Amino acid sequence: MRAPVLAAGDGALGFWSALREVFPETREQRCWFHKIANVLAALPKSAHPGAKKALAQIWNAEDRRHALDAVTTFKALYGAKFPKAVAKITDDVEELLAFYDYPAEHWIHLRTTNPIESTFATVRHRTKVTKGPGSRAAGLAMAFKLIEAAQARWRAVNAPHLVALVRAGARFENGKLVERPTEHTPPAAA
Repeated sequence: MRAPVLAAGDGALGFWSALREVFPETREQRCWFHKIANVLAALPKSAHPGAKKALAQIWNAEDRRHALDAVTTFKALYGAKFPKAVAKITDDVEELLAFYDYPAEHWIHLRTTNPIESTFATVRHRTKVTKGPGSRAAGLAMAFKLIEAAQARWRAVNAPHLVALVRAGARFENGKLVERPTEHTPPAAA
């Protein structure tokens, strides 16, 4: 398997450690859905509505600069009273905003792991009800069939033609293509 260009995930340290060991060149994108839940867990319920809006200003910004401005605003609004909640954003800001370096059409797919997790939620639900899969073979068969059925409902990636450019090393800034990968051309014969 070739190294993924970008990996999205929550704060599971084992995942990131394994990824860095096997694919050290893969960039990291933290899941916004999980991050928002972690930030809200560090805030009193009364602060949740305002914090949700402030966080949406970050992950839904039109570009990285606006997102960083929104991070500064979030820090100004909540930093004095809730430094732990703010640190959950500021400590991972590069990994939270990595998606801005990819096509804008792909941002919706890159910001969260929820599409993947919703597929596996079905598997988790079944194994919880049956108190486990029984055997390894039964577990694999059940997971395969549930995922196979779920894939019929999967949404196709936006702008699939841009995936090849990303894999080839094209550079994007704030979702826009700024540099295509250079093709290696042999020197002309004299």
